[in-house]
Amino acid sequence: MLFQETRDFLAGLGLPKSDSFDLPTSGKTFPDGCHYRLEVPTVNSAEAAKALLETGEDYGVMINRIDETYGTFRHTTRELKEYVAICKDKGVELNLSVGPRATYDTSATRLSSQGVRIGYRLRGMEQVVRAAEEVLHIAELGGRGVLVYDEGLLWVLNEMRKAGKLPKNMHFKISAHCGHGNPASFKVLEQLGADSINPVRDMTLPMIASLRQAVDVPLDVHTDNPPASGGFIRFYEAPEMVRIGSPLHLKSGNSAISAHGEITGATEGVAMAKQVVIMREFMDRYYPEARQSPRGGKDMAIPE
Repeated sequence: MLFQETRDFLAGLGLPKSDSFDLPTSGKTFPDGCHYRLEVPTVNSAEAAKALLETGEDYGVMINRIDETYGTFRHTTRELKEYVAICKDKGVELNLSVGPRATYDTSATRLSSQGVRIGYRLRGMEQVVRAAEEVLHIAELGGRGVLVYDEGLLWVLNEMRKAGKLPKNMHFKISAHCGHGNPASFKVLEQLGADSINPVRDMTLPMIASLRQAVDVPLDVHTDNPPASGGFIRFYEAPEMVRIGSPLHLKSGNSAISAHGEITGATEGVAMAKQVVIMREFMDRYYPEARQSPRGGKDMAIPE
């Protein structure tokens, strides 16, 4: 194999020597012994959350986790409390996203051709302070899951959690908007305090398998996407994603909307739920031995 000396050194760091083209079975699970959980992003109103969860239940499909991605500082406190109440009642994980981000800031750079390099990260120390304040507000409202877009903020939040400034059961999920997609980056994010990590959306199966070999935290992998993020639908690959990547959150539903981060209501909630139902049918058909977690697990970021 080419570059053997370098590969051997990387293996000594706890990294795989290459992408895992042999697609080994993960062997790892969630604490409850299950292999996967169902997650839906861009659930950007309490109305959408209610419609999504109820529609899934109507079809006999249990959604474990939802992500609000608009930014909590763009919702009223009343609506945030509604989110928390809905998810607390149903035992569903809720990730509320940090609002301060480059796309909402006064950044001219983010509007330029180089803006993609900033993504949703934070500019300046004041934005870090504001982001930390927002997470404190989420915790006060009973939220226990936070969607994080900046590696430095992740470190700060983990230090706050260790110091008791945030609840010990606060969970930090790293967004795909951070743009990470290799085992070395995932290892760093895990060390910084990430409780689950979302790779970029177009990872191949060998790439996903190599990520699993580098870290123990759950992977959050998209099975479908809206047109603005590529429009791909990978339902046929979902069973293999779980086999090689467990513990894994199968993310589905956003092929029913036009873009990540947009406002979604009850109509979109129903449409997203139906996409999850289709994806779950693929799991039942092709990998029935894989187990989905029930709701309400002690390791879940369920609101309090």
